[in-house]
Amino acid sequence: MAVWKFASRVLLSPFLSLSKPIWINKGITIRSLSLHEYISQQLMGKYGVVVPAGQVAKSPIEAQNIAIKLGGGESVVKAQVLAGGRGLGQFNSGLHGGVKIAESPEDVFSLASKMIGHRLVTKQTGANGRPCDKVLVCEKVNIKKEFYFAIVMDRAFMGPVIIASSERGVNIEEDALNSPDSIMKEPVDIHEGLSQELAEKIAVNLGFSSSCIKKATDQMKKLYKLLIDKDITSLEINPFVETDDGRVVCMDAKINFDDNAEYRQKDTFKLRDWSQEDPRDAEAARAGINYIGLDGSIGCMVNGAGLAMATMDMIKLHGGSPANFLDIGGSASSKEVKDGFAILSGDPNVRAIFVNVFGGIIRCDMIAKVIAAAATELNLTVPLVVRLQGNNWKKARSIIDGSSHKMLAVEDFNMAAKTVVNVAEIAQLASDVNVSVEFSTL
Repeated sequence: MAVWKFASRVLLSPFLSLSKPIWINKGITIRSLSLHEYISQQLMGKYGVVVPAGQVAKSPIEAQNIAIKLGGGESVVKAQVLAGGRGLGQFNSGLHGGVKIAESPEDVFSLASKMIGHRLVTKQTGANGRPCDKVLVCEKVNIKKEFYFAIVMDRAFMGPVIIASSERGVNIEEDALNSPDSIMKEPVDIHEGLSQELAEKIAVNLGFSSSCIKKATDQMKKLYKLLIDKDITSLEINPFVETDDGRVVCMDAKINFDDNAEYRQKDTFKLRDWSQEDPRDAEAARAGINYIGLDGSIGCMVNGAGLAMATMDMIKLHGGSPANFLDIGGSASSKEVKDGFAILSGDPNVRAIFVNVFGGIIRCDMIAKVIAAAATELNLTVPLVVRLQGNNWKKARSIIDGSSHKMLAVEDFNMAAKTVVNVAEIAQLASDVNVSVEFSTL
């Protein structure tokens, strides 16, 4: 049985357990709110966390003016793109790297011109990359020592775990795999919080100078408070540095927030940049649908997360690939079903849609009427395979069979999954040779 995990960006935490590294297959989508670095820095600043001085710019000339305000000397230009590996990324403008050191304000203008309005491709974005609409221009800090520091919510420990390493680097995941002893993992009692003793232990073991131990400890405790107050699931500082002038600075931040906490973190969630996320996810969020896009060819509309997971597993068992996770819940209102169909049919990769609903809270015949009406109203051209089981399923079958919009009704779960995989394969073959195809029951 396949295991599916959902959210928007993977930080270091999913790759580490407290015993040995655990690696997640590429392509699995993990969903949570992720904010741009400049917003994360503003949020950390409110908690007294020390970050580099700087401002965000939406144009090259604005970036140049910020560099002048910072003193006109060396500065750092950072592409504001929600993806890891920016430093090793490639812009479609030809510029290599999304984090660059500029020697002058004129240099800042040149670099910003090659970032803003272009797409950055990294190992986490896919070949299409993500758009860069802003850059963060900040002071260049003279680093004496640099470290890796993160706090993540670890399911195994039912609370926060601090992950730290003296081996800071852009390939921290590889370091964790090749040199697991270089990674410190310290669970924190969520009821007691991060103690002074534990914070000092981590600062000493990382290798901060004695004169900076207290400052590093103070920064760790402030970061921990931020994590708890804001329902953060993972907070990554890379690098966490000691400077030549004796400061402790959080140079780069990646923060993920728990989507389930949106109701009490409304101000934070308003800062979400939908341009950085899958357009299907954005449309689903606006419609209030529990949806996560995948990369397959079979659209899934199911009620209940458990049945949705089983549906995707069954599709994989028969050689198909699900295009999404979509749970319409127990109500299955006309609007939810219509919006769901619109999202699924709007995905160019979808060749067939599998509706798999169990009638428990709501009767199958009521769901069938909603499905038939939505499919007809939208004039869906994508083939539909429908399985309705539970309360009044026989009435539901007659509604589906009598609908003006042709749908394939299959009662058995295994056969329904097999059918939709076959239908998707035929539809793909027809599309490849530019031939139309129509499906109907015998």
